Amino acid sequence: MCGIAGWVSYGRELADEGAVLDAMTETMACRGPDDRGVWAEGHVGLGHRRLAIIDLPGGRQPMSFATAHGHVAMVYSGEAYNFTELRRELAGRGHRFTTDSDTEVVLHGYLEWGDEVAERLNGMYAFAVWDGRRDELVMIRDRMGIKPFYYYPTDDGVLFGSEPKAILANPLARPRVTLDGLRELFTMVKTPGHAVWDGMAEVEPGTVVTVGRDGLRRRVYWELETRPHADDRATTIATVRELLDDIVRRQLVADVPRCTLLSGGLDSSAMTAIAARQLGEHGEKVRSFAVDFVGQTDRFVADDLRGTPDTPFVHDVARTARTEHQDIVLDPQALADPEIRAKVVRARDLPAGFGDMDASLYLLFRAIRGESTVALSGESADEVFGGYLQFFDEQARQGTTFPWLVSFGRHFGQDAETLDPALLTALDLGTYVTDGHRTAVGGIRRLDGESDFEYAMRRMSHLHLTRFVRILLDRKDRASMAVGLEVRVPFCDHRLVEYVYNTPWALKSFDGREKSLLREATADVLPKSVYDRVKSPYPSTQDPAYATALRAQAKDLLADPAHPVFDLVDKARLHDLAHRTDPVSGQAERRGLERTLDLAVWLDLYRPELALS
Repeated sequence: MCGIAGWVSYGRELADEGAVLDAMTETMACRGPDDRGVWAEGHVGLGHRRLAIIDLPGGRQPMSFATAHGHVAMVYSGEAYNFTELRRELAGRGHRFTTDSDTEVVLHGYLEWGDEVAERLNGMYAFAVWDGRRDELVMIRDRMGIKPFYYYPTDDGVLFGSEPKAILANPLARPRVTLDGLRELFTMVKTPGHAVWDGMAEVEPGTVVTVGRDGLRRRVYWELETRPHADDRATTIATVRELLDDIVRRQLVADVPRCTLLSGGLDSSAMTAIAARQLGEHGEKVRSFAVDFVGQTDRFVADDLRGTPDTPFVHDVARTARTEHQDIVLDPQALADPEIRAKVVRARDLPAGFGDMDASLYLLFRAIRGESTVALSGESADEVFGGYLQFFDEQARQGTTFPWLVSFGRHFGQDAETLDPALLTALDLGTYVTDGHRTAVGGIRRLDGESDFEYAMRRMSHLHLTRFVRILLDRKDRASMAVGLEVRVPFCDHRLVEYVYNTPWALKSFDGREKSLLREATADVLPKSVYDRVKSPYPSTQDPAYATALRAQAKDLLADPAHPVFDLVDKARLHDLAHRTDPVSGQAERRGLERTLDLAVWLDLYRPELALS
């Protein structure tokens, strides 16, 4: 895993822009603490920061290959889990390799197949190839959007990077956010290609973006397609397990210490147990890590979202799978620490507003990084198998809006409750969401003979797999790479996604429960407690001291009435939240404080130009 950056300028000589290229590259130091490299030739400059995972001595980047008609150079972030098969095939076609890295395999794959190498890759990746033979830059992103990738067209070329901060380090990039960017920020709809920052875009998942002298063009090489599903229940369950066994085996490959993220839920427990069985065949043990909060298990109070604490289930799995387990226990002071908030906002380049759930994720990853370099996560199984509450919510099933917004608004409140009334009117968030939803569902193909109910559930699954999952994948990537930890997501393997997406809802929930297919496919490796457990989201602290700390910070912010955050938020509303005296730490009230504090930190760190009219 790595961080990449680059600049193509057909109107200037970039060998003379070393200081700018260095600045862009160094913003990615957290993503690649092990090595750095810059390659510049003519009107292209490529930068790379490396986190060494496979072939530690080799695999240095930027990696280039000299041809008779020009250099082909690449900066690559990610992992190709099928690189050994591709290497064998390419060797059979006459290619010769000097390292054991997957990077060299991808570069030679491009030399052999051009941008169609994308269709041959199984993995998570974001990479850019400068093809000197054609005087073009080719940018390719993985199918699910696991690895982030941004670009910023200029008058005579393009800037690109793993994260917006790499692009914003170039003076050509204007740190500007318009009303449209704020709409995207405040709605959780994840519009494809939208980067919030004005003039910037994401390379969309499953897409190739090519930049040449004549401009920019896009090619979609993968999208989620509707297909008939002919397998019966037993065959479907068996196929899911076969896929999971193969996926986990591939994703355990690394030349550095690896571990699993274990929450005690079905997804991470199944993944951990399969990994433990596979490594056990070679006399190895899995290391597992879980996040917990001081006193949470003893003082846990069930609510509509979380019926049980995670820790007892985590320990059941650790005992059953015989993992070397460690709980990372956090206190409310660490979760509310302004320095941690700043690190999280800096990692995301935006004020995401997930509060303690973002802080705890960052702190968990920071602690794990001291022990391991690669972690396998159960992320995305809920989107693939239908695990969220909204999949069973009649209001969400009506299909009039993005389904997670129904659940999220019910439990966490709305950003509209925090924002300045005049700004809220200008934003018209309701129309933005409605238009976005209409566009999102418009291209979802219905099977011939598919019932209204099955089609409604297909639409819901499609939205989660093409919109919501990208929010969570970005969150996990940014938090992990901010501390140099590579997180792999087995449930995002495109083979599994395609197969389960086209499985009818009647099969996905054949026993009336969430994730029935996954539960049955992994029943043999799960403790009964986890097999029977009801879905519980990522944990959040219940300690009232956390809310108390937020209120104190909000009071400090109110003491600076000229702070630019008050161009965005309702000062009177913040005053009410900050001066509450009851001990309640409800999610909606806390989110209002968290969102405001995040916004304030973002404005202080990035000094964005806000175009509010």
